[in-house]
Amino acid sequence: MCNIAAVKKPTHKYSKKMNPTEKGSRILHDGTLNKSTAFTKEERKVFGLRGLLPHAVSTQAMQVNRVMGNVRRKTSDIEKYVLLNALQDRTERLFYKTVIQHIEELMPIIYTPTVGQACREFSHIFRQSKGLYITPEDKGEINKILDNWPQTDIRVIVITDGQRILGLGDLGANGMGIPIGKLALYTACAGIHPHQCLPVMLDVGTGNKDLLNDPLYLGYPHPRLEGEAYFDLVEEFVMTVQDKYPNVLIQFEDFLTPNAYALLRKYRDRVLCFNDDIQGTASVALAGVYASSRITGRNFADLKIMFLGAGSAATGIADLMVSAFQEAGLTKEEAYNRLCFVDINGLVVSSRNDLMEHNLPYAHDFEQMDLIQAIDSLKPHVLIGATGAPGTFNQAVIEHMSANNARPVIFALSNPTDRAECTAEEAYEWSNGKAVFASGSPFAKVDYDGHSFRPGQGNNAYIFPGIGLGAVACCASKITDPLFLAAAKTLSEFVSEQDIMEGSLYPPLKDIREVSLQIAVAVAEKAYDFGLAGNERPDNLKQSISDYMYDPEY
Repeated sequence: MCNIAAVKKPTHKYSKKMNPTEKGSRILHDGTLNKSTAFTKEERKVFGLRGLLPHAVSTQAMQVNRVMGNVRRKTSDIEKYVLLNALQDRTERLFYKTVIQHIEELMPIIYTPTVGQACREFSHIFRQSKGLYITPEDKGEINKILDNWPQTDIRVIVITDGQRILGLGDLGANGMGIPIGKLALYTACAGIHPHQCLPVMLDVGTGNKDLLNDPLYLGYPHPRLEGEAYFDLVEEFVMTVQDKYPNVLIQFEDFLTPNAYALLRKYRDRVLCFNDDIQGTASVALAGVYASSRITGRNFADLKIMFLGAGSAATGIADLMVSAFQEAGLTKEEAYNRLCFVDINGLVVSSRNDLMEHNLPYAHDFEQMDLIQAIDSLKPHVLIGATGAPGTFNQAVIEHMSANNARPVIFALSNPTDRAECTAEEAYEWSNGKAVFASGSPFAKVDYDGHSFRPGQGNNAYIFPGIGLGAVACCASKITDPLFLAAAKTLSEFVSEQDIMEGSLYPPLKDIREVSLQIAVAVAEKAYDFGLAGNERPDNLKQSISDYMYDPEY
């Protein structure tokens, strides 16, 4: 039985966490204990640090300023990434304090878009290992691998097999940058304690020949494991994790679409898990669509939505929108009819014989047509891109959406930035300033025709940390669609009138800790209501969750 005491906020006071037997250089080389020049004179005496540090005692605020000065001196984002990665290893609390205080500046460095480049170059910029690597050679012994991890109270695991990293494709073991980055955001954005987070790379090989021919590549140097052997290895991992960490949340990340859906179908009702590309992306996109109604004046229940791309991200959004439309009063059939897809072969229609299982509910009895024809014929109010193919929202696409809508809603969700279906500037220019634009990666403000637009970033970091925090707080047994709907509604409610006036469908990133807390409360409340929680509802749920959240202050 999971109880609230099991997830209460661990102490981080150095006087309690450390003892005089932990002395000197050992402390300075332990990133979880080290606070470097911020150790007081008394602490330096007690812990054998006299002479090992410069004379001056720094405050944490001084250290943050020093870090940001060094970050800003770097001339490239990947150099900034390497600096921050090293800081996380060296002084964990300072890393998180810096990220939290400068989240708008540093989010694009530790997450998208820079994490894409970091994954490409992972084997070449590798410094110190974070997380666990599991290969086919570990079959039958994953329990022993988990025993090697020093922490025992793991609450969140992010796992990838590296086969579909962002819009970059198969990066093999280099994809470990994604679980590392995601879990850094779990801590920075939602206060999940660092020692309760575990990044995992299911390194089953790669189909990327460039990596296999790279002498510095650090992954399992073989073609990808596939079929029954692949799923057996995942099964062993998931079941072993249930024994080792019975209250853990597993987040599946950047799996190839067929495997992503297969694993989600297999485990979503058996263990506490979700797929962020399918369900997290869906929730953040739905929140943006909810918010767009405040600009367009069109009720959510009346919307017609078209997707370009029919992979896991796009279909995941549509699946959640079916639930949202039903909640808004539509029948299931009516909900499906409000959603349509265009892929590389044109409009997804029932007469096609090349569709995957997850596409079939959206294959309607239309004639075959291309994207422009589909826009003119079906007249969608919202166009969502999840293709990984840059430039697919060209001038003609934006102009045809604008011809059919006073305020066309355009979501260019593909990551990283250079994979976006169009830029913010293109959307505003080609629509004559009419577009309501959001993207997956950040774009700067755009001035057009006397108006200043702040493009909203449909960043999954608005959703998955709060989902995880809520699940951890209530010891949830599983995460269902109503929980993601609750998260989307909560996020959309954080969009202020000022945000709307600037054309932004998402709140500023500086508010993300509060956003995550409110999402966690909404998610936990739904879990209690639906009988999915493993502990008793606290008298003050928000306060209970807030008390748990990690604070990196010294």
